[in-house]
Order: sequence, then structure tokens, then C-alpha cells
Amino acid sequence: MGKAVPQKIKSMANVLLATYPNQLSDDFGENKLFVDSFDMPMSTTQRNLVAGFVTRKVAKAKKQ
Repeated sequence: MGKAVPQKIKSMANVLLATYPNQLSDDFGENKLFVDSFDMPMSTTQRNLVAGFVTRKVAKAKKQ
């Protein structure tokens, strides 16, 4: 079974993907810096979860 990602993390990641589709990649480090560049109030753990979820979605979309 996979990891359970909270709905708040999924919704933030989906908004970022819809708003900035060309600036997100399948590289976790780049996505982490991109998410960190916003002034959104989130902890380091939340930032990493959002960046990881975005990375997985972009990588999955590239495979198809």
C-alpha cells in the first residue's frame, strides 16, 4: 500500500500544477525550491510533501 497524502497537500499541489504547469518538473529538489519561493505559511514537512506529490504527478504524466 502507498502512503496516504492529506487532502490539504493534494489540493495545494493540484493548484500549483494547474497554475504553473511549465515551471514544475520531475526533479524533487527543483520543485522544493519552487514551492519554497512562495510566501505560503507551511512547515518544512508540508513543503516537502507538496513537492514530492507534484514530482510524482509530473513523472507519472511524462511516462504516459
